[in-house]
Amino acid sequence: MRMTDIIEKKRDRLPLNKNEIKFFVSGVTDGSIPDYQISALLMAILLNGMNREETLMLTNEMAKSGDMLDLSALPHTADKHSTGGVGDKTTLIAAPAAAAMGCTVAKMSGRGLGFTGGTVDKLESITGYNTAVTTEVFMRTARREGICLVGQSGNFAPADKRLYAIRDVTATVNSIPLIASSIMSKKLAAGAETIVLDVKFGSGAFMKTAADAVRLAEEMVSIGRGVGRKTAAVITDMDSPLGRAVGNALEVKEAVSVLKGRGPDDLKELSVLLAAHMYKLSFGASEKESLEKANRVISDGSAFTKLKNAAAAMGGDAGLLTGEREFPAAGGSKEIYAAESGYITSLDSETVGKASGMTGAGRETLKDEIDYSAGILLDKKYGDRVEKGERLATLYGSPERLEDAAAALSSAYSYGSEKPPEKPLVYKIIS
Repeated sequence: MRMTDIIEKKRDRLPLNKNEIKFFVSGVTDGSIPDYQISALLMAILLNGMNREETLMLTNEMAKSGDMLDLSALPHTADKHSTGGVGDKTTLIAAPAAAAMGCTVAKMSGRGLGFTGGTVDKLESITGYNTAVTTEVFMRTARREGICLVGQSGNFAPADKRLYAIRDVTATVNSIPLIASSIMSKKLAAGAETIVLDVKFGSGAFMKTAADAVRLAEEMVSIGRGVGRKTAAVITDMDSPLGRAVGNALEVKEAVSVLKGRGPDDLKELSVLLAAHMYKLSFGASEKESLEKANRVISDGSAFTKLKNAAAAMGGDAGLLTGEREFPAAGGSKEIYAAESGYITSLDSETVGKASGMTGAGRETLKDEIDYSAGILLDKKYGDRVEKGERLATLYGSPERLEDAAAALSSAYSYGSEKPPEKPLVYKIIS
């Protein structure tokens, strides 16, 4: 089989068969196919697409290109994945809630990059929390606690790592089949029988329109079901940040507040919905029963107990979660104020995320060090009424960083004389 024949076939808008896709992924993994031929095929896929069967085969082969985690010894395994957003700390709420409901949440997460945060960084803001553990420790903790939240370990989907690096420098990132196969290959390799996807759209998301988010979600749900995984997707709005905290320790504290029955309504709504769907798919329950149970494990404190135990099991200082001890304070703070009176007609999520990164809460490369105490607390968001000079937000971080970050954050706000229309947080559910 020749790579040039495969490129030519996709160039001519013909579907690839299983053997051709297997040959391609194998060559990507072992390095026998050069970058320029991989780039040619990726561009052909971007321009001409793939059908559902091709995308499923590509995802399967990418998942099998490295380690495959076997969770079959654990009962009712459930995972959730977000396509990335600003202030998105739902894993810290939905995962322990699902575990309190009877799911086993053995979850490997990633770090933040660019303007979106990562669950691993949030977990590591809990002093002592070890996110790098062996598979044996991961499995043992998940079996004992019903939940284990760590970073990715092992050699999962190595084909995807090389493909993504090439896509990033050849303008072939924005392809639904390639995005779907990239995400789902890692989810399949992670082993959970139930997968709930939070697919975001808007200014603070990779997918900018609801229509594109739906297309991506449908593709991923189709892949999951095609290999026998119980899969659903929730399409959510990320035009405004989720909750009011953006930054690692700040987001952990906000997640804890939700688990203790407080916290922002939008964050609680989405977290409860995600946990409910993890339970619903795992146990075949009705949506009504699942939502009631998800709300109950938060109100009775059992979800918080799961998070506390999960942190302690990984060496984390659970006293930071209970309030017995305080998270380390930021080096400085700076407030920003409304430039005029009126309603906030937009709060650009991407700009908020970038401003948070400027405080020290984010990184531009995976080698950058972050300040766990840095970030932003938002007093005012989309739709709120403000008076000129009223506080909009407080930024935290090293004093030398805050001036530029504050200027960036101020530019994220727009004002108008009339109250803007309410926008639902959840656009659609594909289940």
